[in-house]
Amino acid sequence: MALQPAAGVRDLNPGEVARNRRLCELLAQVYRLWGYQEVDPPVIERQDTLAAGGAIAERDVVRLASDDPLGLRPELTASIARAACTRLADQPRPLRLWACGSTFRTSFGDTGSPRISESLQSGVELLGEAAAAADSELLHLLLSATATLGLQARHQPTLLIGHHGLLDALLAEVPGSQRLAVRKALTAFDRLALEALELPAEQRRRLSRLLGLRGDPQKVLASLRQWLGPVALVDDLATMLASVAPTAARHGVRLQVDPTFQPHFDLYDGLVLRLVCQGNDAPVAIASGGRYNGLVARFSPDPNHAAGTGFGFDIGAIRELLGSGEVPDSATTPWLVAAASSDAIGAALARMGELHQQGSAAELCSRPCPSQAAADAVAAERGCRGAIWLAG
Repeated sequence: MALQPAAGVRDLNPGEVARNRRLCELLAQVYRLWGYQEVDPPVIERQDTLAAGGAIAERDVVRLASDDPLGLRPELTASIARAACTRLADQPRPLRLWACGSTFRTSFGDTGSPRISESLQSGVELLGEAAAAADSELLHLLLSATATLGLQARHQPTLLIGHHGLLDALLAEVPGSQRLAVRKALTAFDRLALEALELPAEQRRRLSRLLGLRGDPQKVLASLRQWLGPVALVDDLATMLASVAPTAARHGVRLQVDPTFQPHFDLYDGLVLRLVCQGNDAPVAIASGGRYNGLVARFSPDPNHAAGTGFGFDIGAIRELLGSGEVPDSATTPWLVAAASSDAIGAALARMGELHQQGSAAELCSRPCPSQAAADAVAAERGCRGAIWLAG
């Protein structure tokens, strides 16, 4: 009998589960305050939905053995967009939806054997609104949600912001046959791949400078204006960032513009974002998202509804970033109810019932405890709030 979990997945202990739940609840409270409603998309979807029109590679999808082409969702956005355009098609736009659930992704190790990674995601989708105000709302909501997580100054939270249209504009001078290769080299920050491309030397040098074009929004936007000339997209991005900057500063989040940044999944065709924190050993991405009008257009028969923008938090990454030092929620940390003898177990259960009616968690010490001190020792060992000992 195999005693280890499948490659790439892990068991969570009770403390980790409790911290996951607490983080999800904190985020959900913020989503609700902003008028978002909860949905619960299925874990299993058809492959054509999961592939999102080629935006998600087949190798990333965990496929199921079935007569129909089915798989496990690698993210939540495509499923929610599909539901919004089918079951929720008659609802007024914009739709503000949020969801929390597990996602699954396949990867392959050095030996070629598959590994399945499972992660818990919590995020929002704003559908049916193409105006720039929706992107601005998304960034403000992301910052408000981030403020509830308990990040510290040492985590140095940084919000990376890019735009698919900016990268398109910057690559306009590149021959069409080379654009995909140049895009891959830039988004992967692969200077060697860029140098290996068959391009004029001056053009390679100019493109190489893009790899260093990231950082302070005002400086980067000024450089983009010099590079591209008067472009409405740069002005629109500057306006949006100016509205977000005070909120980001208030919450201790640094803004960084990166024209070459693109998320792992090629879902996005507008604004793209990633929230990165400094971990103990390396940077940790805890949220990502952006605008995905093209994805919604695949599902929507109404072109007026073909708009979407959203983000998702990686709950496991946040939990590990914060560590186990989070103060437990006293409402869920139980009392230990103990009795001096087996004959008093019924009274102990009745006392537990009283605590439960008061909204306090309590667990039973199933073996007799000879004294309050003995009960206190068991409570301390089990991580309880304290012991309630019944003498008789």
